[in-house]
Amino acid sequence: MASKKKQEEKVSLSQSVVLYVHDLTYMLLSVILVFLLLFRVIVVTGDSMYDTLWDGDFLLLLSNVFYSRPEQGDIVVISKKSFDDGKPIVKRVIATEGQTVDIDFEQGIVYVDGQALQEPYIRDLTTQDRGTRFPLTVAPGCIFVLGDNRPVSRDSRAPEIGQIDTREVLGKALCLMLPGTHHGSLPRDFDRIGAIG
Repeated sequence: MASKKKQEEKVSLSQSVVLYVHDLTYMLLSVILVFLLLFRVIVVTGDSMYDTLWDGDFLLLLSNVFYSRPEQGDIVVISKKSFDDGKPIVKRVIATEGQTVDIDFEQGIVYVDGQALQEPYIRDLTTQDRGTRFPLTVAPGCIFVLGDNRPVSRDSRAPEIGQIDTREVLGKALCLMLPGTHHGSLPRDFDRIGAIG
């Protein structure tokens, strides 16, 4: 009788372990699937978005599977074959299709549909002309992007980047997951973790 009870406990314990492993496997697969479809993680390289984003920052993106309508002010990650072999770049959406962008390079002011943008996020004024002619009306299905660190940013001002087809947008930056060190010159500032704007 006692051996039968021990055998039942063994079977019950092994069934519990199998069920636990089974459930854990399905939960892990669900999390992986959610991250493959909904989110991506990108590491910022370069200074084009400094001070908003630092070199080495880890960003959580809402994937383009669920993010299809970029809006002015969004920070997006782009892959454009004509620039740096399609390596992902991070920029800010300045204008969307149908909007007209003009830049006064002497004053460093960006205008969208005749209105000067209030840009508290930029490091310096927009005084560098990269070769694109203005005013420019954004084509259907495209966006116009600029980096926040305008003097060093290669963005829609440069003909090799130009307007971005929305199909080239990998996703929208949701939050900063892990801060970078800005080329190793600054300590990680964990107070920066969270939403970005």
